[in-house]
Amino acid sequence: MAGRPIRLGIAGLGRAFTLMLPTFAADPRIALVAATDLRPEARQRFAADFDAATYDSVEAMCDDPAVEAVYVATPHQMHAAHVVSATARGKHVLVEKPIAIRIDECRTMIDAARSAGVQLVVGHSHSFDAPVLHARKLIDSGVLGAVRMIHAFNYTDYMVRPRRPEELDTAQGGGVIFSQGAHQIDIVRLLGGGRVRSVRAMTANWDARRPTEGAYSALLTFADEVVASCTYSGYAHFDSDEFLGFIGEMGLPKDPARYGAMRRALRAARNSDEEAALKAARNYGGSGYAPSPAAPADRRHQHFGSVIVSCEHADLRPVPDGVMIYDDEAARLDKVAVPPIPRAEVIDEFYAAVVEGRPPLHDGEWSCATLEVCLAIRDSSQAQAEIMLRHQVGLRGALR
Repeated sequence: MAGRPIRLGIAGLGRAFTLMLPTFAADPRIALVAATDLRPEARQRFAADFDAATYDSVEAMCDDPAVEAVYVATPHQMHAAHVVSATARGKHVLVEKPIAIRIDECRTMIDAARSAGVQLVVGHSHSFDAPVLHARKLIDSGVLGAVRMIHAFNYTDYMVRPRRPEELDTAQGGGVIFSQGAHQIDIVRLLGGGRVRSVRAMTANWDARRPTEGAYSALLTFADEVVASCTYSGYAHFDSDEFLGFIGEMGLPKDPARYGAMRRALRAARNSDEEAALKAARNYGGSGYAPSPAAPADRRHQHFGSVIVSCEHADLRPVPDGVMIYDDEAARLDKVAVPPIPRAEVIDEFYAAVVEGRPPLHDGEWSCATLEVCLAIRDSSQAQAEIMLRHQVGLRGALR
């Protein structure tokens, strides 16, 4: 039973907010009270939809005493400044992944939240997904023995979706390492115990028109000798959702006959301005924005591709219906109930931190460690060398 709602202000009404909106709108633990965005059409729609205040800057919104907490969903390179603005005004923060694009920015954000005595939670990453958390609980039970190896892979159309120019600039947080690696590495760290010791990786850019990393393959070694291989491609050829029964990342069925649809749509953009306009049109307040259905009957768990965890006595595979367990005797599905509200797991953790004072799993330190691995993937590829890590932490909050 939910208690009083968190009075939430939204910093950025773009794609991340568009994906989180069904959660915020349906969860009684959240009250949307304010928003800011550069696009007047998005602010106007928010004011009409939620009878809420809108502002033309993050700082002005954070000055509103009605705002108790801020969801920072601005571009990656702006996270640090906007988190500091919110915490300086005593607001709790839920900031989108990645937490930032540099380690020093992470430290600034963590220190700012600590000094202000407010909570800093980072998400959504797919390590919030209930099947992933359930797999971790199965590991923690000890029945399956220790984790020995993890394999994670995902092939999507990320690189052929409409992008703003900075999303194709690695220096500003563009490419798959920051936006997609943050999901995959967060999952692998959670299942592997958190403390990655070293990274050896290769990245790839196979499209000169989109000059940033579009794929990577990385080998991670953990402090307790767990090894993980992580592969991601965003070039829209093979779709790894085929291995999950064509259940897409958002937990909804997808039509295999639409193969190549995003690539074809992108061809309509003749330059970067038109491409950015295509993206804006799909987002909240845009001309092509279509609200997600509240609770489709065929919704399953969200996911981020295939993940296999090899323990001493069984392999585990999170799937859209729960966790497949492959032990010495049989393969069976350990079902996990789909929450009535998509991404309710994010609100579970944020609400527990803000209202109940419970330490979150996805806090600043945890998410800084995930960013360190992502940066090491880039650095390892550039240096053609193994990168040793220094900012890793173990499982946090309820999973400690």
